[in-house]
Amino acid sequence: MVVHSASERVLAGLDPEQRSAVTAPAGPVCILAGAGTGKTRAVTSRIAHRALSGEISARHVLAVTFTARAAAEMRSRLTALGVPGVQARTFHAAALRQVRYFAPRLLDGRAMPELLDSKVRLVTLAAAKVGIRADRTGARDLAGEIEWAKSSLVEPGEYVVAAAKALRDTPYEPAKVAEVFAAYEKVKRSGGVIDFEDMLRAAVWGIEEHPDVAEQVRAQYRHFVVDEYQDVNPLQQRLLEAWLGGRDDLTVVGDASQTIYSFTGATSSYLVDFPRRHRGATVVRLVRDYRSTPQVVGLANAVISQARGTEARLRLELVGQRPTGPEPELRIFTDEPAEAAAVAARCRALVDAGTPAREIAVLFRTNAQSEAYEKALTEAEVPYQVQGAERFFERVEVRQAMVALRAATRSIPGETPLPTAVVEALAAVGWAPDAPPAGGAARERWEALAALVQLAEEYAATAPVLPIGPAAAVERPVNLADFTEELARRAAAQHAPTVEGVTLASLHSAKGLEWDAVFLVGLSEGTLPTTYAKTPEQVEEERRLLYVGITRAREWLWLSYASARSPGGRARRPCRFLPQLDRSGGTERAGAGGVRRAERRRTQIVSCRICGATLLAGPDRKVGRCATCPSDLDEELHERLREWRRRVAGGQRVPAYVVFTDATLVALAERRPSRPQDLTAIAGIGPRKLGLYGEAVLALVAGAAVDEICPEKTFEISP
Repeated sequence: MVVHSASERVLAGLDPEQRSAVTAPAGPVCILAGAGTGKTRAVTSRIAHRALSGEISARHVLAVTFTARAAAEMRSRLTALGVPGVQARTFHAAALRQVRYFAPRLLDGRAMPELLDSKVRLVTLAAAKVGIRADRTGARDLAGEIEWAKSSLVEPGEYVVAAAKALRDTPYEPAKVAEVFAAYEKVKRSGGVIDFEDMLRAAVWGIEEHPDVAEQVRAQYRHFVVDEYQDVNPLQQRLLEAWLGGRDDLTVVGDASQTIYSFTGATSSYLVDFPRRHRGATVVRLVRDYRSTPQVVGLANAVISQARGTEARLRLELVGQRPTGPEPELRIFTDEPAEAAAVAARCRALVDAGTPAREIAVLFRTNAQSEAYEKALTEAEVPYQVQGAERFFERVEVRQAMVALRAATRSIPGETPLPTAVVEALAAVGWAPDAPPAGGAARERWEALAALVQLAEEYAATAPVLPIGPAAAVERPVNLADFTEELARRAAAQHAPTVEGVTLASLHSAKGLEWDAVFLVGLSEGTLPTTYAKTPEQVEEERRLLYVGITRAREWLWLSYASARSPGGRARRPCRFLPQLDRSGGTERAGAGGVRRAERRRTQIVSCRICGATLLAGPDRKVGRCATCPSDLDEELHERLREWRRRVAGGQRVPAYVVFTDATLVALAERRPSRPQDLTAIAGIGPRKLGLYGEAVLALVAGAAVDEICPEKTFEISP
């Protein structure tokens, strides 16, 4: 009875679709989970519900993810649900564990070969053997091709045909790449080392060719869960099938609209074809988006609704569950430096208004776009971090700091408050708790060490005291030694703290993450979609990249592009995937027909006088600035203009807006025109209104009182 109630508690708070996924019967289950729909909650709840009800044993579950972070999150949630003991690992970690365990049996007692961290050095040697002098960049590209081939189960002799069939954009002539591939395999074998793909292949070989190994593995793991199933490559799928051994207790979770890694060999075909490959499979669609506002969700739906191709067969129309929020903003700039400066200024404004810098992200298509934003944010004095560099605990400055912290445990008194002790210890590596230094690298270093101080403060607050000895009756405050042990534990789990700074990241590296405010920048043809996207399939993957970027935003979303790369440069067109935005900044939608394109009209380009963006909305064009840019309104002039308009409209017996709209009055009070041509530069003031009101308005702007221009009169209204 107790067990049953525990399993029922797991279902509390789930929406109907999540509940269907959790309670689906044993066997093949495919969960199509849109962005922000709670897929991790659904899949961990499914495991917990089955384990707590007695249907399965937690120790017989293998849950496979694509990042160590996702695996750690899954284990944490399962433990919180009362189900520890589930093996949640990446494909590589699971394979490595099994190969190491069975190595004595598979290798006749020989030691397992060393695992390569990087292919680059051996690829460089292999390239030299076939007459190619590859620099580090060339070697990295060759290594990428070899990884694609091995992940796709392509051998060196098959590479040329396979690359042509896959339309690979190879770094060298395909036949030469094949020669390097073959030479790399020989260099690797002679050196007695293996790479990550070899390790996956070894795990497959161990199961497929050794019945005793297969029996032991399959006795241990009987129930399988695969997250991000749209990113599985053929080699990983082969390993999954080896684990299964013909059984069908498999739950997969994925979203075909987030397939963005095909260049690495990943394919959504296994997700798309799951119901066909597994007859009688249960398919559940999660569409309730709990991450983003309805406005962000609406834009995401508008972008992906135009998708074509195989993945589009499984696209989901998300339904926003959060309260209403601001409309996504589209901004157009004359050049990339102006775009970067405006983004930095808005980041500064968001931070000043209370948005934590760590909850802001600037996302771009290529890493090369980062430099302009690093420079602009530095000039705006906005802290930032670049996503996709070394892991936090692998950074040189962090490793040095951890050595300094361990050394300080012998010199700093144990009763020193933990945050104070950490600050004192970090002085040994040149860190001080003042303003971060200028410059990107120096600033990143300062922010990384500041994150350790913040982590110490959080640790001291959440675990203020620890028991002394086995008896919990006597306690002591946490100290520096405790903190160094905590850091070592986190380093082992790759659980990096969040650096307090705006995140700069490529769209690929942003997958799986989310922020309160997101800037999607550089959305111009040639950048997104990239000029390298030549086939319809490649173009569709670029569309999905934009979709992934949009769905990273919880509340506030900015989309921008520059009309030229540099001042005076060649004009560029906006990204073809952007739906036409209406006058309020939102998307115009036309039901099942998708996005309704607004009629194109020839219109004068009006730029924001504050940030330089091209103004699209009518009220913004009149005022001459973005609605979100700071106003320099002359309030006293604005009141005189309002009173003058009231009197003129009363005398003419017309509504006030017929004289001038509210937006026009704001524009006049902000821009304070001094000449007739300044008046006609304001949208909505043409020759007729200039003739009727121009002289009076210019006098008011110059300081005249309303009574001088338009004395108060009593008007009789005829019955």
